[in-house]
Amino acid sequence: MLKTALLLSLLLSPAVAYSENESSEAPSAERQEALIHLLKQDCGSCHGMTLKGGLGPALLPQALADKPDYVLVGTILYGRETLAMPAWDGILTKSEVEWLVAQLKEGINE
Repeated sequence: MLKTALLLSLLLSPAVAYSENESSEAPSAERQEALIHLLKQDCGSCHGMTLKGGLGPALLPQALADKPDYVLVGTILYGRETLAMPAWDGILTKSEVEWLVAQLKEGINE
């Protein structure tokens, strides 16, 4: 029992430290432009250039509406090995990913 508790605390402490140090401010206008470009070019290579789906699922508001933000943020930050979804942690900050998720749910192409 003690081993399990210790292991869980070691596994969870980086995530807690990461979230505590993360700013929730919106990216600057210049960074927002770069994020949109990244979304359309890099994400679009798997999710379709119009984000209607391809190798990866559609990233349109109706496709994302029932998915909690924290699930989408986690998928973008940490990826999904079994689905060929790369991790963007270390390239994008949590606040940038949260901003991107909000844009996708609002309809970035609409």
